[in-house]
Amino acid sequence: MTFAELHPALQALIATCFTWGMTALGAAVVFLTKNITKKTLDIMLGFAAGVMIAASYWSLLAPAIEMSEGLGSLKWVPALVGFLSGAFFLRLVDMFLPHLHIHAKMDEAEGVSTSWKRSTLLVLAITLHNIPEGLAVGVAFGAVAAGYPSATLAGAIALAIGIGIQNFPEGTAVSVPLRRDGMSRAKSFWYGQLSGIVEPIAGVLGALAVVVAQPILPYALAFAAGAMIFVVVEEVIPESQASGYGDLATMGCIVGFGVMMTLDVALG
Repeated sequence: MTFAELHPALQALIATCFTWGMTALGAAVVFLTKNITKKTLDIMLGFAAGVMIAASYWSLLAPAIEMSEGLGSLKWVPALVGFLSGAFFLRLVDMFLPHLHIHAKMDEAEGVSTSWKRSTLLVLAITLHNIPEGLAVGVAFGAVAAGYPSATLAGAIALAIGIGIQNFPEGTAVSVPLRRDGMSRAKSFWYGQLSGIVEPIAGVLGALAVVVAQPILPYALAFAAGAMIFVVVEEVIPESQASGYGDLATMGCIVGFGVMMTLDVALG
C-alpha cells in the first residue's frame, strides 16, 4: 500500500510525526552546544514566522476560498469566519494557558498564575505554537481525501515539509536556553522535543474532523490559518525582535516566506 492509499488520519499522523521529529532534531542541537547567540536564535525565529505566514495563505486560506466558490457572492464567509474563530480560539488559550516566552523573565509569564518551573512554561509556549501547525497539516490531508480540486496530496506534503523545517528552530529555541540555565543536556533535549508532541494529536484530530464533516472543511482550513497568524503576530515576531537584531530577524522572515511559498507553488 502506498502513502497515497492510506487513510487521511494515518497520513496526517505520519506527516506530523515528521514535524515532531524536526522539533526533536532542533532540540538535539543542545548536545553540540549550549551557547547559540541571541542573534542566531532571532534569525531562526524570524524564519519560522515567515514559513508560518506563507503557509497560512498558500496552503490554508487560498484553498478555503476556492472551496467556497459555490456560495456566490458569499464565498468569503467561510474564510473570514474560520480565520477569526481560529485567532480568537488561540487568544483564549493564550489568556489561560501558563507559558513563558523565550527571552522573558519568570515574572513575565503569561496565563493563569502558577508555580510551575521555567522549563515547563517554556515548553508550553512552544506547544501553543504547535497546536495550529499540527491542525493545519491534518486538515490539509483531510481536504485531499474530500476530493476538492484545490487540495492535492503534494500540497499537503509540502505544508508538512514547511512546518517541519520551521520546527527545527523552535526545538532549538527551547532546549538551548534551558541548557544555558544549567539543566543537563538530556533534560534540555527532552523538554525541547516534548513541545512538538501535540502536533500528531492535533493533526489526526484535524484530519478526522474534516473527513467526518466535509462541509466544515473551508472553515477548518481558515481556522488553522487564523490560529497560526495569531501565534506569529502575538509571539514569534515579537520574540524575534526583542534582542536588538530586528533587521536580521526580518530578513529571516522574508527568506522563510520565500521557502514556504516555493514549496507550496512547486509541489502543490
